[in-house]
Amino acid sequence: MPASEDGSKARIVAPATIAEGDVGYAVDGPVALITLDRPSAHNALTIKMIRRLAEATDAARQDDDVRAIVLTGAGEKAFSAGGDLGELIPRLTRGELDILIPDPSKRFFSDVFKPVIAAVNGLCLAGGLEILLGTDIRIAADHAIFGVPEVRWGLVPGGGTHVRLPQQIPWAIAMRLLLTGDHLDAGTAALHGLVTEVVPAAAVRERAFEVARGISRNAPVAVRTAKEIAVRALGNESRFALELALNERVLRTDDAVEGPRAFVEKRSPIYRNR
Repeated sequence: MPASEDGSKARIVAPATIAEGDVGYAVDGPVALITLDRPSAHNALTIKMIRRLAEATDAARQDDDVRAIVLTGAGEKAFSAGGDLGELIPRLTRGELDILIPDPSKRFFSDVFKPVIAAVNGLCLAGGLEILLGTDIRIAADHAIFGVPEVRWGLVPGGGTHVRLPQQIPWAIAMRLLLTGDHLDAGTAALHGLVTEVVPAAAVRERAFEVARGISRNAPVAVRTAKEIAVRALGNESRFALELALNERVLRTDDAVEGPRAFVEKRSPIYRNR
């Protein structure tokens, strides 16, 4: 168990009891814990959960006592397997992109300058990986799996992956993930810099809290400013807007309807290149 600022053993918090399909939020001293809580569906994100994640993020950002954020998924099998295709895609293909991206120049955590530490406890796919790419330090369980399989289902990632992934890992590895839909295991993800370190599954959250508390002992204004400089220097706002514009082109195709339908129906998609 990591030590807190006064040298005592830190308490790893659990969110207050919530109904499955929500996002948990709890604060322990200087660390906020945000939990994607839908384990029966590998923490796949519903529209409600996306909104609740934004609310939890805002709560942590506005709380002056919070100096770092730990983000994880409920259960032991998944961080998040992405968006709920059955709920999200019909609305996105109708042009309702604002339910996912209300501001074209922003993506997950792109305007949060408090450090975000991810505790990746299993599957981290599609929208789950897009969320991960907005975090700063990533602790992965040794059984974690990473990927963006959207092209297999007639889609492209719309949450900043085309911008962030090639910035964060080598181009050839990023393109392999984006163009094939292949997955990376935890060791390979660490080798290419997608995650910070790999630990046994039982230690993931504890290690994430240990890192968060270590950061919290540093000067908070200096920590926030260091991250803000690094993030703003990337200049990603216009790049995010470009991704959104081109994603709309894909979402207007028949293939973008067919792919998710085939996924939900558990069959191979039939693409018609239109």
